[in-house]
Amino acid sequence: MTDGSHPGPRPGPRVVAVVTDLMDRSRLQAAVPGITFTLVDGADVVVCDLAQGVEPVRRVRREQPRARIVCFGAHVDTDAMDEARAAGADAVLARSRFFRDPAAALHDDA
Repeated sequence: MTDGSHPGPRPGPRVVAVVTDLMDRSRLQAAVPGITFTLVDGADVVVCDLAQGVEPVRRVRREQPRARIVCFGAHVDTDAMDEARAAGADAVLARSRFFRDPAAALHDDA
């Protein structure tokens, strides 16, 4: 029985993915419960697929400066990875490394 003085367990971080590939979305949904694919204010973590370019990274950094931005892309596309870092991404990983454990990639030590 609760008296209302304890708020209960804190929900996990609000994770949003800017990802259009349906296979990638499925993999993310399986690995990250509660992930959404519509960019909203107040996201704690935003995942960006560099196949869509770097503009989403710039937009998120500008509109949600406190969000952790995690990007993934082709390991051979070092230019896009460098651009994402310059645009404010907190973590930029090769696609294979990111999808090895997407949930772990969302944390600061990824």
